[in-house]
Formats: sequence, C-alpha cells, structure tokens
Amino acid sequence: MRYEFKYLVPIEQYEALKAALLPFMTLDKFAQKQPNGLYTVRSIYFDTPGFDMYHTKIDGVAHRMKVRLRGYNTGDDNSTVFMEIKRKYEGPILKNRSDAPFGVVKKMFEGASFEDSTSNIHNPDNARRFFYQILRKNLQPVVNVIYEREPFMANTLNIDNDFRCTFDMHLRSIAYPKISSLYEEGQVRFVYPGYFILEIKFNQYCPTWVKPIIEGFQLRKEPASKYVGAIDANPFINVMRRNDIFAKMPVR
Repeated sequence: MRYEFKYLVPIEQYEALKAALLPFMTLDKFAQKQPNGLYTVRSIYFDTPGFDMYHTKIDGVAHRMKVRLRGYNTGDDNSTVFMEIKRKYEGPILKNRSDAPFGVVKKMFEGASFEDSTSNIHNPDNARRFFYQILRKNLQPVVNVIYEREPFMANTLNIDNDFRCTFDMHLRSIAYPKISSLYEEGQVRFVYPGYFILEIKFNQYCPTWVKPIIEGFQLRKEPASKYVGAIDANPFINVMRRNDIFAKMPVR
C-alpha cells in the first residue's frame, strides 16, 4: 500500500519550490543518468466502452482502478514496458506491475499465446491480472499520456517509507493510440497548460518538513488526475455516451 498526494502548481513556482525541497532531497539515481535529470513517461490508459474508469474517478468512487501500459523515454521492441493495474482503496494505493520487452507485449495484444511468452515476462502473475482486466472488461486504449518527470528521493533513506517527490511537466496526450504507437508522438494536446503536477509519495508517513513548504507555497491537495485531464483535453473523446464503434475497435 502506498499514499500519493497531488498538487497542481503554476509553472512560475517551479524553481522556488524545487529550491525549497532540495535541502531535504536528492535526484533519483535513474534520473541522474538522464539529460537534465529528466526522463519521459509514456502511458497508454485503457477504459471500458462506457468509460467506467473515467467516471469512477470523476464521481469520487472510493474503490477504483486504472489499467495502463507504460514505457520510458524512447524505445523499440527490445525496450522494457510495464503492464500495470493501479487500485485505490479510499486513501492508500496498491499497484500490480509486470514488465516484459515491448515486442513480446505487442504480440500478446495481437493474440500470441500467453504461456509461450511467460519466459520473457517478469512477474507473470501480474501480467495475467493485467490481461484478465483487458479481456474481461473489453478495455481499449483510450489515450497516451506523456510528460517529463523530475524525481527526487529523501536524503535520509528509509526503505520502509520510501518517500519521494516528483515534478511532472509538459503534460500532453494523444487520443485513441495504437499499442504499437506507445513511443510515437504527434498531434498532441497539452493538459493543464501553465501548470505542472507535484506528487508526494510515501508508504507510512509524510515527513514533518513537508507541510511548512506546501503551506508556504499555498498549495492545495487535489485529484490532479493525468488521465482525467488528458481525456478532458481531447474533445474527440466523448465520455458521455457509449460509443458502439469504439466498443468494437480491435486492440492494436
């Protein structure tokens, strides 16, 4: 179980907010290897023909889930991608995650035998859970959500708590992507223009030094859902009616 607090922050506060956090935090080790300390996150989100996952978020349903396929930076068939189910139980969040080469995942979406692919999958039980949701609920790829992430970890390492902050910037999206287009980018629509999303994440407790910084910048915890924001930024996606054509679209 993990907790996440989200804040929608004006881009003008970026430098000052980062300066306030840096005495307590260090750039994530993976980000240290990237240009400018940033990496690109690409997530294809799935939903039902009736956009149930969108509406449960909008309606504030306590128990809800998201299903997504995630990759990082640029890639090809040999790049590692992550099959994820993210569940929220009122406050805490539980994530089931499995990874495999992108080419293997694409073939499974095209109908390749799961059992023939398991040797290339890390944590196949979670991959089964992922495809079970896809097939049981007739989930289809709705939007590819893309952004640059600048992640920080606490200077005082506590593995049990794993406190982190991320700055998610240049949030943009592509409606109705193909699975094979995870790493492609064109005709994007920007989400929350003029803002970035600050996420605070921990397993057990939020350190006491965080609250004065948040209050000093007059930030307010809010849903700030990337998926909902991306859907709302794409007028082509109509969430208010069941789209029979969309329901029959093959996953590619």
